[in-house]
Amino acid sequence: MDIAKWLRSLGLQQYEQAFRDNDIEAETLPQLTADDLVALGVTSIGHRRKLLAAIAALRANSDTAATSTTRSLAAISGTAPPLPEAERRQLTVMFVDVVGSTALAGRLDPEDMREVIGTYHRCVARLNRNSWSRIQLSTFLAEELRPS
Repeated sequence: MDIAKWLRSLGLQQYEQAFRDNDIEAETLPQLTADDLVALGVTSIGHRRKLLAAIAALRANSDTAATSTTRSLAAISGTAPPLPEAERRQLTVMFVDVVGSTALAGRLDPEDMREVIGTYHRCVARLNRNSWSRIQLSTFLAEELRPS
């Protein structure tokens, strides 16, 4: 990849000399950060944003090409090399504590406690499907969980 040509295509040819003086090549370009660009003399925020977006696009194209090449090689050789690490995504977990469940878990056998929690889950699922009120749920749970 010709860095000077790439910069010209972005309309940022004024940085060609700085990139050349700092030995920025095709292999190092995808690793540049905003701080690196400041060190290179890219003081304009707009120019930094433009460069970072173009670098991100290069990374995306590089990742797509690498995945395609990896799959092609796997198809030819019959072995699958490891794929790049998956994207990390944010996960939200909700924890609900059923009042008295800790004490109840201490008194009950684990299988019995599992059945109590399972009954609770089924009741809540039914509540969600039927849009029951809290009073209806409380009454239903009291009847369902009453010892026989």
